[in-house]
Amino acid sequence: MKYLPLNPEIFINNRKRFIAEMQPNSIAIFVSNDEFPKNGDALHHFKQNSSLYWLSGIEQEDCMVILYPGCYDKQYEEILVLVRPNELKEKWDGKRLRAKEATAIAGIQKIVWVDSIDPILQTLVHLADNIYLNTNENDRKASQIQSNEYRFIEEMKSRYPLHHYLRSAKILKVLRGIKTKEEVEVLQTAINITQKAFERVCKFIQLGVFEHEIEAEIVHEFLRNRATGEAYGSIIASGDRARTLHYISNNQECKDGELILMDFGAEYGGYCADLTRTVPVNGKFTPRQKEVYNACLAIHNYAKALLKPGITITDYTDKVGEEATQQFIKIGLLTQEDVDKEDKENRAYRKYLYHGISHHLGIDVHDLGTRTEPLQAGMLLTVEPGIYIEAEQMGIRIENNVWLTEDGNIDLMKDIPITVEEIEAAMTK
Repeated sequence: MKYLPLNPEIFINNRKRFIAEMQPNSIAIFVSNDEFPKNGDALHHFKQNSSLYWLSGIEQEDCMVILYPGCYDKQYEEILVLVRPNELKEKWDGKRLRAKEATAIAGIQKIVWVDSIDPILQTLVHLADNIYLNTNENDRKASQIQSNEYRFIEEMKSRYPLHHYLRSAKILKVLRGIKTKEEVEVLQTAINITQKAFERVCKFIQLGVFEHEIEAEIVHEFLRNRATGEAYGSIIASGDRARTLHYISNNQECKDGELILMDFGAEYGGYCADLTRTVPVNGKFTPRQKEVYNACLAIHNYAKALLKPGITITDYTDKVGEEATQQFIKIGLLTQEDVDKEDKENRAYRKYLYHGISHHLGIDVHDLGTRTEPLQAGMLLTVEPGIYIEAEQMGIRIENNVWLTEDGNIDLMKDIPITVEEIEAAMTK
């Protein structure tokens, strides 16, 4: 890992929160992600299972976390299972965690090597009435590939068919959605690194620069500040390409008179920042660009003011849609007649703002958290309205990360330039 060691209390507290929700005499088992092959003998960069990481802070492959509160033998109430270090393999692939190193990261005292866990696990499972297993219950899940989690579920049900199985994900969806102060401190570090990258590219951008050159500056700043890297594929979209929401080709020239929509974030300590800013290639907004940008900023600020505990995403989206409608009328994108005749299932403003306004953020960029129940204090969400105008070959999006509190919310990106004037000043060489 490139980042500095995190406070193990983050993971100790996360496990306590999960254990508090478990039914009596239950065991919970979490397995790591697969290592995915590329071609030949190469592998993709390993990315840990988010829930296992949330519980332990361990990023290594071939590991498990086992929780059995109230176990007859106290040493087995928390177990971290790791691959046994192998001297020959380490010569090729690098060092693997030793027991003391893993304990320092996770705060778990009992370390068992994966090649000796089976008899221990069998004894524990035979004593338990319930088995919690984890699946990917992110609402945005699209892949049908059977992951290690699903294969492990099949194996467990085959070996222990008469046990009562329960869903860890149902608990985690609530717990991971509510961030602790310690988690937010790590995420704030990711945001601070992201701010440095934004300020760097503001000075770097000039006529004729290519999108990939901007991306290179961003990644450079991430790595020199100990970030793991990009939290997701950076979107550097100049001109009409900004209307493509997940544009990642990043291979075109940025030309005079165009705007550049930049959506990027650093990953630090497993937590993801998510920033979007839209800036003029030549450093100055035209009057029309400024008008549209300020309309988007007005929607952004309105949405941020609404984002408090107690509101549902549905009500929040409806209210932001009303504000967007009024702003679009002001800047000539809609008429009152358009609004009067709109299809309530596909409102008029959706022609120019065709995505959601907010999503949960944390270990995953689109993190776990409720989309149907009222929002709660501790949740951390993005605020990211946009305006996309095909006729003007223009796309603008403005995104900050906001932590909900009992008193309202805290904008964790409040120090990053956001107004027209602040952006133009930041781009002054």
